[in-house]
Amino acid sequence: MIRRNLPNALTCGNLLCGCIGVVEAFHNNLVISCILVGVALIFDFFDGFLARLLKVSSAIGKDLDSLADMVTFGLLPSIIVYQLLMQSIPDLFGIWKAYPAFIIAIFSAIRLAKFNNDPRQSDSFIGVPTPANAMLIASLPIILLTEDSFWKDIIVNTTNLLLFSVVMSFLLVMEMPLIALKFKNFGWKGNEFRFILIALTIVLIVAFKILAVPAIIILYILLSVVDNFTKKNRSIGNI
Repeated sequence: MIRRNLPNALTCGNLLCGCIGVVEAFHNNLVISCILVGVALIFDFFDGFLARLLKVSSAIGKDLDSLADMVTFGLLPSIIVYQLLMQSIPDLFGIWKAYPAFIIAIFSAIRLAKFNNDPRQSDSFIGVPTPANAMLIASLPIILLTEDSFWKDIIVNTTNLLLFSVVMSFLLVMEMPLIALKFKNFGWKGNEFRFILIALTIVLIVAFKILAVPAIIILYILLSVVDNFTKKNRSIGNI
């Protein structure tokens, strides 16, 4: 009984991080919220890993995982963007401009619903995963801690944040396969782009620290495009 529910306990840890993160975000403690997103990412990785290791995957666990992800990687990132928009809006009459941040939550829900019902996503993702999107958004308030006016001018900008919300919402549900770090084996063949992504991610983090996160997400999408192109060429060549 305990063994079967260990992965679900980790999923609940993810959900708890999201709930506390939402409270902290509404109190404008964005850095705490972002740290909780990072902790939740660890829970999210290990709940699936543990379920596969113990061979205790279940429909309830899958649904619970999506519900937890909706709070932590859907709603919480929306609130973070909402608070950043509020900082960028100079007058009270423009407060309504912050509400579009919640399209991220809406499209995250669509993304998670599609994932649960799309058999194509066993070996790859269709659209940017909600944890990757949440990681990108969580990096923004931490980047602001650098107190570099260049980054503040880019991030705390109403137009940029609104455009960012629209673009990331689109990327969540776009019909394009993206690399999933699910290894059936650890050989080079078939895992080339996974290894390249991991290696470049480590290099970027060492070189740029938190500033590397946006670059890693862009790199992830670009490598996925190249991976898709390569796979299409291989399939054509085999005809």
